Amino acid sequence: MNYWNNPGELLEHPINEYRNMPMTTPQDESKQTEHAVIEIHHMAWEKNVEKAADPVVVMFYSPGCPHCTAMTPYFEEYATDLGEAIVFVRIDVTANPWIAERYSIMSTPTFAVFCTGRPVAQLVGAVYPALLRKMIEEGIANAQECAGQSTVIDYEITGYG
Repeated sequence: MNYWNNPGELLEHPINEYRNMPMTTPQDESKQTEHAVIEIHHMAWEKNVEKAADPVVVMFYSPGCPHCTAMTPYFEEYATDLGEAIVFVRIDVTANPWIAERYSIMSTPTFAVFCTGRPVAQLVGAVYPALLRKMIEEGIANAQECAGQSTVIDYEITGYG
């Protein structure tokens, strides 16, 4: 098949499957799984995590990570149980390396609780599920206190005072 004659066929080229790169558009900001976990990418990060009014728990994962695969069912279970009090988000660090770099994510899975856009708690690796649940529950319990003590982040960056 000649992929160069029809640009529409270029998307179906076998090399795109090899790259394992998600082919998303800006309109596809996020998708929610059946377990109330929102799968996001860099285009939706600011809206869903940094500027979220509610606390957010994030699972930084990579598709080939066996520990991520082992922890995902627990994360989804907690999303079903606690999803009304805290937002559950997953982000693939291989497809969004700049987000991982920004928060110094060195290994996967990494779980972080964000309050008013800032990480306030973090667990790294395939931890005991009870520890993960405890971190999430503490994030819920401390949400009001965290929101009251946080200051608004000014996103305007200028070199002039």
